[in-house]
Amino acid sequence: MFDKLEKLKNRYDELTALFADPEVIADQERYRKLLSEYNDISPAVKLYKKYRELDRKIEDTETVVKESQDEPEMKALAEEELESLHGKKEKTLGELRMSLVPKDTKDKGNAILEIRAGTGGDEATLFAADIYRMYTLYSERMGWKIEAMNSNLTGVGGIKEIIASISGKNVYGNLKYESGVHRVQRVPKTEASGRIHTSAVTVAVLPEVEEVEVKIDENDLRIDRFCSSGPGGQSVNTTYSAVRITHKPTGLVVSCQDEKSQIKNKERALKVLRSRLYELKIEEQQKEIASDRRSKVGSGDRSEKIRTYNFPQGRVTDHRIGLTLYQLDEVLDGNLSEFSENLQRHYTEEKLKEEIEKL
Repeated sequence: MFDKLEKLKNRYDELTALFADPEVIADQERYRKLLSEYNDISPAVKLYKKYRELDRKIEDTETVVKESQDEPEMKALAEEELESLHGKKEKTLGELRMSLVPKDTKDKGNAILEIRAGTGGDEATLFAADIYRMYTLYSERMGWKIEAMNSNLTGVGGIKEIIASISGKNVYGNLKYESGVHRVQRVPKTEASGRIHTSAVTVAVLPEVEEVEVKIDENDLRIDRFCSSGPGGQSVNTTYSAVRITHKPTGLVVSCQDEKSQIKNKERALKVLRSRLYELKIEEQQKEIASDRRSKVGSGDRSEKIRTYNFPQGRVTDHRIGLTLYQLDEVLDGNLSEFSENLQRHYTEEKLKEEIEKL
């Protein structure tokens, strides 16, 4: 790691010198590229310089401790300073390691949340409703805005499928590790014998992407218009405001019916389609450039069970990081911070290991 940091420092010094070169200043395109590289490596280099300076101070203070054996007061002060310096060094090392992890530019942006009931019949749809409520309350805690874009509800108060947009600060970065299969173990309301059932819900969190990032050719789309429907299939209105978009090259299908305006439903459906196409593009790139293990780091593979909500024991377990909290009610009321922070820390460490392996 320190070999790489030394190379980064040398490159930083080279770039600093280049910015004083009139030829570089005159070539605006080259200047912008060099400035972008400079800004990318600056945080790591500054932390590395700070780390080396702390190393030097520790060495000097250790010398003072050795030379002040006959001066108790001086020795005590030096030992106190030494302890403080070691603490600062440890903290700086942690920040330095994190600075080497590639940043996901999507982390700071908005997200598309998709929840679908899986195995378990009506009980799965009821749990899907609980999960959507959980993310709604979490969004409120975080100061985000959550808005349903398309939903398929059931007559028993459950959700077969719901797609929502969540906007605010660092939405995707906080939610991206929620993607996967969420399993519930509880006695359904409809179960007379009191048997515990296991049901599942699939959650997908996609980054919301701009039109310029994923270009969609209108000729690749088939757009169907139909009347919105509610639970049981009854018609909600008599106008053809609902929109279903099929992306012919990939076969992806997106529907949106929650708005009364056909134009707004189309805009929302295209937003979801862009996010899904972006995710597809990233997955393909990961398969090409990484091993199967590496491609799954931070991707939230939906095929695997990631979390279990056990009602009889009042616990929630995240199987990826082995974290169990006996705070089921609090978690379902949107208190996801402990899971979110630990998941981000875990996957950041995984990415850091990959970066160190590349050195």
